Amino acid sequence: MSIFALIALAAYALVTFGWRAWLQKRWTGDAGLRGAPRTPAEWVAGVPLVLGTIAVYAAPALDLTGSLTPLTTLERPLLWIGGAACFALGFWLTVRAQLDMGESWRIGVDTGEVTALVTRGVFRTVRNPIFTGMILTAVGGVLMVPNAGALAGAALLALALEIHVRFVEEPHLLAVHGDRYRSYTRSAGRFVPGVGLISR
Repeated sequence: MSIFALIALAAYALVTFGWRAWLQKRWTGDAGLRGAPRTPAEWVAGVPLVLGTIAVYAAPALDLTGSLTPLTTLERPLLWIGGAACFALGFWLTVRAQLDMGESWRIGVDTGEVTALVTRGVFRTVRNPIFTGMILTAVGGVLMVPNAGALAGAALLALALEIHVRFVEEPHLLAVHGDRYRSYTRSAGRFVPGVGLISR
């Protein structure tokens, strides 16, 4: 099971990072990758994001070597199947949302850059579907390889994305797009439809 999880995670990184950056470069001449964190908020989000990602990817390898004891309460065939399905859904959602972003896709925020506000496709009802997909894949990883590393990684990843969205992405988009973004936040949820709407 751990080998399957490792292969799935490798495929996820290859497609959502490597292939998507290559596609962006082909479309626009710019791979869409922005630099290291600059503001305190970016650092506060960036550190747990990196640590969480490392933990998520290390968890299957540590399971294979016997370095981490599995959480036996989660070692159930049905939970593993559910985890694989959750991972697949997250994988699909991440790629779908990345493609829906088109030329506006970026990894990181450059406050001096203005990109189009994307509200089409899966963005109609969710403002951050790429991050939703990332969280789903991490949760799927926990259910496929239930150990403390995977659990800690998923928790750190979710925390980092929440901080990044609230204190980096949303202020930037509000500054760039103003009332249009404010109106969008009233109808599209932060990570899931209908949840995290901003009424002010």
